[in-house]
Amino acid sequence: MRRRNQKIRICLLSSVLCLLSSVCFAQTLSSTELINNAKQYDGKLITYSGEVIGDVMSRGEFAWVNINDGQNALGVWISSALAQEIKFTGNYKSRGDRLEIVGEFHHACPEHGGDLDIHGRLLRKIASGRMVKEKLNFDKASLSFILLGALFLIWILTLFKRK
Repeated sequence: MRRRNQKIRICLLSSVLCLLSSVCFAQTLSSTELINNAKQYDGKLITYSGEVIGDVMSRGEFAWVNINDGQNALGVWISSALAQEIKFTGNYKSRGDRLEIVGEFHHACPEHGGDLDIHGRLLRKIASGRMVKEKLNFDKASLSFILLGALFLIWILTLFKRK
């Protein structure tokens, strides 16, 4: 009995080590590479990183998150517990958290209507997001006033020309 328990422990430990090594040493793939070689990566554990954009869309115990790597955005299906680690999502007023997702890639996910997606298992925050303050571009503002003045001058000249 003791020998059997030891074999089970060794088997479990080696399984965990195998999973961890594939997670830790997985190469980060770009969205373009995943899209262009979708069938090759289908059902495989991959690493994908980028900025969280849009909203975190909660669906009970899970949530949809869009991750943009600068080329494309991919939908990632993660647990609500992992989604709670996301504090900022990218939009016009903020930069989203930069995440590294390890998960199973699906070329045509049967669970989600045949869409291309990633079922995230692990999430690591690479960088926190932040609010972005927009600065007024004085060159554009000056040019706008100059063009407005020119338009006003042309309008006045056309009024005088009619008389």
